[in-house]
Amino acid sequence: MGLHDRLTKNGDAPGNGGAGVAEPTVDPYAELKGRVHHACIAKLGHELFGQDSNELGDHVFKAVTGLTPRGYAQAHRARRARRELTRADSVTDAIYEAGYNSSGRFYAEANARLGMTPSAYRAGGAATRIRFAVGECSLGSILVAASERGICAILLGDDPDTLGRRLQDEFPKAELVGGDEDFERLVARVVGFVETPAVGLDLPLDVRGTAFQQRVWQALRALPAGTTVSYTEIARRIGVPRAVRAVAQACAANRLAVAIPCHRVVRNDGALSGYRWGVHRKAALLAAEAQASGGGQAARRQRHTGAA
Repeated sequence: MGLHDRLTKNGDAPGNGGAGVAEPTVDPYAELKGRVHHACIAKLGHELFGQDSNELGDHVFKAVTGLTPRGYAQAHRARRARRELTRADSVTDAIYEAGYNSSGRFYAEANARLGMTPSAYRAGGAATRIRFAVGECSLGSILVAASERGICAILLGDDPDTLGRRLQDEFPKAELVGGDEDFERLVARVVGFVETPAVGLDLPLDVRGTAFQQRVWQALRALPAGTTVSYTEIARRIGVPRAVRAVAQACAANRLAVAIPCHRVVRNDGALSGYRWGVHRKAALLAAEAQASGGGQAARRQRHTGAA
């Protein structure tokens, strides 16, 4: 038994007056933690309620949450808006219950945040018309769906019926309509893109997701064909190096296969990890891109030692 243990047992530990009660442990960082906590709260309060804050809050808040205070406040309002739209008496009531100061500000963000008009979202997407068709490519079955805004889903799998059910799960109250001859030509362009991603896809996309997911997906779309990058590096590129798991979750939530190239994200050691459409499809896509960009040699890796 050490000296400190013997003193504590005998009730003679420094500062306890010989009463046999251990002295409370003092956290040497308590004051700093308190200041950081108050800085975060102050900054968020400024964004949500217009209260004063300080610059320290910007950096600390982003390190903790993965978003700037303004981005966090916008995402928070958007989540509340989605919730309120499903239960408020009117769209106007939902806007103000969600914390927006004006309807104009809400409508300016609505399409990007909801992927449809507020009225359509309030009706569960019932007013959204989505055309779709199923085809075949070298990766198996492929379903392409598009709204009035652009392509909203590219799903890969083994069974066309399963892909159709997945589309229903993604857009449960939308009006799903089989594509006509013009739409079949659009599907053919998407299939051609899947076969040779390096040619690019010059078609509008209807990208629906949270603010964080959209940042991840934007970073992925900047990756050239034939290269790979780690989840950690993507997190670093979007300014939230600790959000590696959230980056992986954003990749898993991507419903636009190949168009948002989450197949180009690998582990730090270059090994393949999970892929929503199957790891074997991920390997096939990377191999095809490597062959197109490097004459059939092994995939060219964008390794970042700092991401390990």
